[in-house]
Amino acid sequence: MKKPWAGRFAQKTSGAVESFTESVSFDRKLWKHDIAGSIAHAKMLAKQRIITAKESAAIIAGLSATAEAISSGKFRFSPELEDIHMNIESSLTERIGEPGRKLHTARSRNDQVALDLRLYLREQMQDIISLIRKLQKMFMMIAERHQDTVMPGYTHLQRAQPVLLAHHLLAYVEMFQRDRERFRDCMQRTDTCPLGSCALAGTSLPTDRAYTAKLLGFSKISGNSIDAVSDRDFALEFLSCAAITMMHLSRLAEELILWSTEEFRFLEISDRFTTGSSIMPQKKNPDVAELMRGKTGRVYGNLMALLTLMKGLPLAYNRDMQEDKLPVFDSAETLTACLSVLLEMLKEVKFNTARLRETAAGGYATATDVAEYLVRKGVPFRSAHEITGKIVLYCISRNIPLTGLSLQELRTFSPLLTEDILTILDPVASVKARSSFGGTSPSEVKRQLRHYRKLLK
Repeated sequence: MKKPWAGRFAQKTSGAVESFTESVSFDRKLWKHDIAGSIAHAKMLAKQRIITAKESAAIIAGLSATAEAISSGKFRFSPELEDIHMNIESSLTERIGEPGRKLHTARSRNDQVALDLRLYLREQMQDIISLIRKLQKMFMMIAERHQDTVMPGYTHLQRAQPVLLAHHLLAYVEMFQRDRERFRDCMQRTDTCPLGSCALAGTSLPTDRAYTAKLLGFSKISGNSIDAVSDRDFALEFLSCAAITMMHLSRLAEELILWSTEEFRFLEISDRFTTGSSIMPQKKNPDVAELMRGKTGRVYGNLMALLTLMKGLPLAYNRDMQEDKLPVFDSAETLTACLSVLLEMLKEVKFNTARLRETAAGGYATATDVAEYLVRKGVPFRSAHEITGKIVLYCISRNIPLTGLSLQELRTFSPLLTEDILTILDPVASVKARSSFGGTSPSEVKRQLRHYRKLLK
């Protein structure tokens, strides 16, 4: 098959080279975006009288027919034509003849692929932002139901202080809010049209790049033709956003895994989102959460792959950049799949509220409340900390909880400990007392819920 660039070459391309250099096996995913860009380009060429209106109409009709063939599965992609761009252009020329050979006027595959990737990422990020918002609303819904459920909060995976389950869940809403904001910021920098930059130097033909950008829904056009075709920082930013979001999903997955163990028994994942063992009949494995945790490493790898790919490339375009698409495609698809399955799984997670309340009282979790009680009585915090530490040590030596101490025993550590100390040792009282802004008290959790409802409206 004749190459569109074959005029300068005296020999036919090696079959081994064709197999090694083709990208249509994966960049065919960009066909809709490539055709959209080509239609906009054809309209611009006609507007500027670089081609005739009749030729533009024929090109658009031919591209539409090609789109129909691809979407219906009737299109044959040819590795000999290297990539999605040449496959579509070849099909167009076969359909409409000579006008098809005019479409590539005033553009290059270099600006064409930069455009396609921006269009693809813009579409993917819109979907991802929407999924994250749905996930936030799912957490909000669960938090609304658990505004009175007390649980142990952890640091170092050791019981620390009692918190509301709703407060713990809202921590993820906050994380995902930042993730949404990062993707929105990335959208702003992706929202730049590179088409018309050509190979690297622009063109001598009287094009109207602003018109093309407007047709494609871009708010701005690239300011430097070399930069437009040679950088992929917008794709790197996307991969970074995806990696950070996957990190948050992985932390959540880890908690779902831990909390569903017999040792924790904080929650149960539905049978529909777990699997069994091929040898142990009793097993119920949190495979979906484990895979989510595992896929995070894959998305991290994609970011590192593209960073490494780009780090040594001189300006402008280099064929190395053909390898930019697989990491981008894989991360977009992986993140979307994880968000989608998590949304479904969370609907059917059941929290063991009795177990959560029971464990909230253990581990001397209200010790900080004792220290703060003494602070309110005028004791310096470090001294209050030491006194409380001795009380905890005394309890550990006798294997009793803080609530198992009598007032007389407590007063042996400090005469400032009076009868009202007994009321603050309860985890529910501890939670209610933590009313600082952003804290875990019921009043603060209600405020946070109001805030997020407004934010997600």
